[in-house]
Amino acid sequence: MHLSPDEIIFCQHGFFKLNATIAFTWGLMLVMALGSKLITRKLSMGHKRSRWQNLLEIIVSAILQQIEDVGLRYPEKYLGYLGTLFLFVAAASLCTLIPGYETPTASLSTTLALALCVFVMVPLFGIEDQGLKRYLESYIEPSVIMLPFNLISEISRTLALAVRLFGNMMSGAMIVAILLTITPFIFPVVITLLGLLTGMVQAYIFSILAAVYIAAATRVHRPQPDIN
Repeated sequence: MHLSPDEIIFCQHGFFKLNATIAFTWGLMLVMALGSKLITRKLSMGHKRSRWQNLLEIIVSAILQQIEDVGLRYPEKYLGYLGTLFLFVAAASLCTLIPGYETPTASLSTTLALALCVFVMVPLFGIEDQGLKRYLESYIEPSVIMLPFNLISEISRTLALAVRLFGNMMSGAMIVAILLTITPFIFPVVITLLGLLTGMVQAYIFSILAAVYIAAATRVHRPQPDIN
């Protein structure tokens, strides 16, 4: 039983190690890229559309509505980024049904990389929406004394994102591995299905939290009109 896919080493040359986390992460990204290409290769702009395209448009419309409900004014602008985050975490969980597959989100290095991605993109979206000067001023509102607290908040929520996703994904894999050693096969299968549900929930929570952070970073404070 492996505590992390980092422990599975496929090959090593000097300081370079190709472990299961790297291999399955890049493999998953390749599958997602090819799948996206195949799914969107025959989309129609006319009135006659396939049932598959209608279903795809319903799903995308629902995601756009969810992003807008979070507070982002132009959901189309963030669809690619937030949708990719959700699909990666969700697909990593679904692929656990494949024998021999180790989900990369069970590695702290992967969840930390995802959290750092959010950490970088939040200020980029904020600067793009508000401008560099206005965004930096938000760190010292309502007083300059808030600067260290706002910086600590940025770092702590990034760590919280990484640890939350890592803990939930790894714990499910650990429980199934333990049950397989002490119980018949049927019960671990049920736990695996519950783990897939947990993975979907975690994918949703991760992407929604990223959307909330972006919404906070892009929020524009307009001066109140003088009523006197």
